[in-house]
Amino acid sequence: MTITSVLTTRDKIGYGLGDMASALVWQTATLFLAYFYTDVFGLPAAIMGTMFLLVRVVDAFVDPCIGALVDRTQTRYGRFRPWLLWFAIPFGVSCIITFYVPDAGATAKTIYACVTYGTLSFIYSAINVPYCAMPGALTMDPHERHSLQSWRFALSFIGGLIVTVIALPLVATLGKGDAQTGYFYAMSLMGLLGIILFYTCFFLTKERFTPRRDSSGSMWGDLKLLAGNSQWRIVFLFNILLLTAVVTRGSATMYYVKYVLLRPEMVFMFIVSGMMAALLGALLSARLLGKFDRVRAYQWTILSFVAFATLIFFIPPERVWLIFSLNIVFGFIQNLTTPLQWTMFSDVVDYEEHRSGRRLDGLVFSTALFAIKFGLALGGAVVGWLLAAVDYMPNAAHQSTTVITTINALFSLIPSLLFLGMALLLMVYKLNSKTTDNIARELAQKRDLNAEANMPQPVLNTVIQE
Repeated sequence: MTITSVLTTRDKIGYGLGDMASALVWQTATLFLAYFYTDVFGLPAAIMGTMFLLVRVVDAFVDPCIGALVDRTQTRYGRFRPWLLWFAIPFGVSCIITFYVPDAGATAKTIYACVTYGTLSFIYSAINVPYCAMPGALTMDPHERHSLQSWRFALSFIGGLIVTVIALPLVATLGKGDAQTGYFYAMSLMGLLGIILFYTCFFLTKERFTPRRDSSGSMWGDLKLLAGNSQWRIVFLFNILLLTAVVTRGSATMYYVKYVLLRPEMVFMFIVSGMMAALLGALLSARLLGKFDRVRAYQWTILSFVAFATLIFFIPPERVWLIFSLNIVFGFIQNLTTPLQWTMFSDVVDYEEHRSGRRLDGLVFSTALFAIKFGLALGGAVVGWLLAAVDYMPNAAHQSTTVITTINALFSLIPSLLFLGMALLLMVYKLNSKTTDNIARELAQKRDLNAEANMPQPVLNTVIQE
């Protein structure tokens, strides 16, 4: 008997609340972490960029280990949900201590930043690898997964919007003029809210499909199997390019509005309008793109927002409202594709099961999270290194022409080039809508046959004539 794949609105909202919790940290890291480290914490830009990258090197070893443990987890709550229960509180605490500025010397502060940022990265993996891998246990229908991801990212962007709307006012209100104290208390509230949301996600979701437990293979063997999967290699590189582009642009936003547009009072409005557009794009993704082949729709959508991002570079800063409007359009179009980005990883999991018989949800999504964090690090490192290379001076009233041009490029041209690379990768990606639907049907038929083979045989009631 095939397990139902249809999800209720409660299922989708419950699942989405988990990413709302993550967004409280993700959005903060994307928009404020580079700025916090250079202008509030006091780290030199070059050290900040190097720290981001070094932590990602450690993640290259940690994330697959977490993914392998997830694939081998078996509890009465399922395979993925227990990790939310175990790591919700550590997640909130790590968020808080990352935004604390110790009263210490430069060396001690650098060590503290490295340790706390590394801890945050590890806990983020421990709770987000199983969370991101959960859709395969909630539904086996690729179209339902697209809808699930749309709800997920709509709620994620609401979480990001909460950060965007209240973070800086909270910093100002709670810090009373002291940015260091303000960031610490503001992120303490965010961490507490994140804990509550992850627990709510745990209680509102249910794993309907649990693959058979298979710990026969080693983690190294599973990694080799995955490395031989051409579609996984494409998706992995695709997501590194994507997150590097998104984080480079996001990290440059505050610098761009403050130093290029010379309108620091518009930072809040600029970011919030982009977030509202992103929220609408994610929510409408399944409705607007679901009727088309997902790969071609993704490719053409990428090319359209590459054009908008590139155009922004050449518009004179005085035309603030035109740039403002284009940024809103960019946010909407770019985030139409965000649910598709995560559906691609679920498709790769199905493809690997179809190809080799091994279902590696945890391992595949651990590599997805590594790509995200590598992109976060690389994007932050690019911003830090380039600003250091052009002698950026934090909080200086006037920046050189070279600094202004560099910030403009970080916000527009550099992300556009990375997005263009993604569009080229989709030309060789073969898991289109037709292929994934066929794979899903074949896997469902195979599971039905296996279930029937393992069912107890019925007892025949016969009448014996004497």
